[in-house]
Amino acid sequence: MVVSRSPAAGPAVEGRLRFGGVPLPLQEAVKVLGVEVDRELRFDDHIKHIAKKASHRVSALRRVASFLDRGGKLLLCKAQIRPYLEYATLSWMSCAASHTRRLDSIQRRAMRLVDAVDPPDPPAQFEQVSPFDSLEHSRDVAALVVFHKAQVQGVPHLAGSRQPLRIATQRTRAVLTSGDAVEVPRSRASQHQRTFVGRVSRMWKIFTAAVAHIQEMNTQSVKFSANRWRLSKPTPLMLNVSIMSFLDLKQGMVSWWWARARMNPSMACCPTTAAAASVTGFTTLSVL
Repeated sequence: MVVSRSPAAGPAVEGRLRFGGVPLPLQEAVKVLGVEVDRELRFDDHIKHIAKKASHRVSALRRVASFLDRGGKLLLCKAQIRPYLEYATLSWMSCAASHTRRLDSIQRRAMRLVDAVDPPDPPAQFEQVSPFDSLEHSRDVAALVVFHKAQVQGVPHLAGSRQPLRIATQRTRAVLTSGDAVEVPRSRASQHQRTFVGRVSRMWKIFTAAVAHIQEMNTQSVKFSANRWRLSKPTPLMLNVSIMSFLDLKQGMVSWWWARARMNPSMACCPTTAAAASVTGFTTLSVL
């Protein structure tokens, strides 16, 4: 399999990959530990597969729901449905937002069955059980815990996920200045912003600014703190992604201003135009 979106990538290497002198045929997707990875890393077929499996189990839960109380239905949902929706979630979290919404709808169907009260049973017989966290909440907490293992604990097999520490060029009240913040990778596509490294590096910046002594925490403490921090944030969590860094923006604005001033000297004494340039020169994207 050739990981590329270009149609010419496959024919370019076809027949050149050999094992024992035998050419290996190219495949559109491969399955690794139950996760189907396609050549464009969109995970469309994998999400369809797990959504179908989870939906069938929700239907099975509906058939037996009348024989179970709320605790039994919740236990069955945790054991048979939720694992399908959460398995290897950090590997395919870059999938399209429509896919994650589809999985959210399946969980909402299951929770409606869990919360349904049969008419003959009085409400007092039902024990209050905490509902499920959202799937996005679960993904974000898992991402922060795994990133802590890679960035702070230095787990060897997660070395590829480590990111260089961010060096703050200046300190202002508007900029988070945590010493544990990492460099956010440049993203030219929304899909890259949804990947593990693209999303967790931005969450890590906010998380480390809100939680102290992150270097001294163990895995359980980080999991507890990440869960509490994520509960304080809305779902979906909107992360503002700067297309240009502040220094690149500042340099670009100065170059643009001097170029326009040379062409039109009247702009050099027009503060309104300068303010407009400072506003239009900066763009942000909101990532779900």
